[in-house]
Amino acid sequence: MSTDDPARLMRANQANWDARTPVHLASRFYGLDGDPDPERWFASFEWDDLGDLTGRDVLHLQCHLGTETLAFVQRGARATGLDFSEASVTAANDIAAKAGLDVGYVQANVYDAVKALGQRQFDVVYTGKGALCYLPDLPRWADTVTQLLRPGGLLYIVEFHPLLNALGPKPAPDEGPELLLRHDYLGGGGPVHRDATFTYTDGPAVTGATDSYEWMHGIDEVINALTTAGLNIRRLRESDELPWPRWPQMVRTETGWWRLPEPRIPLLYGLLASR
Repeated sequence: MSTDDPARLMRANQANWDARTPVHLASRFYGLDGDPDPERWFASFEWDDLGDLTGRDVLHLQCHLGTETLAFVQRGARATGLDFSEASVTAANDIAAKAGLDVGYVQANVYDAVKALGQRQFDVVYTGKGALCYLPDLPRWADTVTQLLRPGGLLYIVEFHPLLNALGPKPAPDEGPELLLRHDYLGGGGPVHRDATFTYTDGPAVTGATDSYEWMHGIDEVINALTTAGLNIRRLRESDELPWPRWPQMVRTETGWWRLPEPRIPLLYGLLASR
C-alpha cells in the first residue's frame, strides 16, 4: 500500500481497529468480563487538571471501547465518545448499557467530528493514551478541536510520551531487556507501518486486517499545532508511570501504576489547553 495517501492509510487503520475490537473484548487487559473499573486508566493528576466535571459536556475523541469515557459520567459529566471504528462504537454502547451509564457514542473520523456531532460544542475535549499517533495531520486536528470547544473550554491530552513511542513495541521474545530506540522521537518522518497479528493486549490473534500505520509526533509539534489554532497552553506534565507493565522490568508503584527502574524517563505526558 502506498504511504503517500494519508486518507487511505487511515482507512486501513479503521479496518485494523474493527478487527482489534473482538480481540480486546476477549482480553484480560480490559477486564470486561467483570467490573470495567474506568478510573484505573487515569492518573490522579488528570483529575487535578480537569477539575470538577459535574454538569459539564465532555467529548472523548478516539474513544475505542469507551472504557475511559465511562469515568466522566461517573464524575457527573454528560459524556460523548467518538471513534472511527464501527465495531468499537457498537461495543462501547454495549459496555455502557451493561454498566447502566448514559453515554452517547458517534462513529466518525476525528477530522469529520464537527459535522458528525452536528456543530455541537463542549466544555471539555479529552483525548488520550495512544490516539495522536493515528493522526497524520496535527494542524487539521487542532483546528477541529478548536471548533468543538466552547469559548473558555478545555482540551486535555494525556498521551504516551514521544520517547516511549520512539522505543517502539516491547522487545521480542528473543531480545534482551535493553530498551532500544527503534523510531524517530520527532515527527515529520512519515508513517510507521506495522503488520501485527497480536495487539498490546493479551487477547487472541487478530484476523483479517492486520496492517496499521502510525505517525510520530514530538511534543513541539503538538504544542505548535494547538497554539497556531488559537488555543492557550495552560499546563504540561511529564510522568514516568504507565497504567500497565509494558516491559517485564517495570515495577509497581504506590499508585498501582508501573515505572521503569532508574534512570527515570518520561513515559506519559499531560497537556492542558484552553480556547
